Amino acid sequence: MHAAESDLEEYLSGSLKPAALAKIEAHLKACDACRQEVEGMREISLCLATLRTEESPEPAPGFYARVMDRVGRQTAALTFSSLFNWQFAFARRVAFAALVTFAILGSYLIIHENASPSGFSPEAVMAQQESPAFESGPAPDNMLVTLTAYEQH
Repeated sequence: MHAAESDLEEYLSGSLKPAALAKIEAHLKACDACRQEVEGMREISLCLATLRTEESPEPAPGFYARVMDRVGRQTAALTFSSLFNWQFAFARRVAFAALVTFAILGSYLIIHENASPSGFSPEAVMAQQESPAFESGPAPDNMLVTLTAYEQH
């Protein structure tokens, strides 16, 4: 069993009682993982010591362990952006479903599109319009007269 992090902090700070100190030292001789942990803590302590000003107080032993314990117990607050933090596999499935839906709807619209031309031919426009010069005759007769006029020019 490994030593508690708070015990290792107290060991490094030198605030352990002699019985506890002997117990930790015996454990460190036998446990390679705890020795590496202590060395890592010493390196971090040296790095942080260079940042510390002379008047800054030393935190109480076990302070870091308590902070880490409290951080570990906290739950993340639900935010608006967390609604979009999907797992990659789920997002990939949603994108694939959207593309398939788009392809199916596009195919349906192309297949069921009207076969009529986009614009009307000149003959159809002339047949439908009411010309003031030929009010007496029906529209098809007007079209024949108009087409005849175009052929003469």
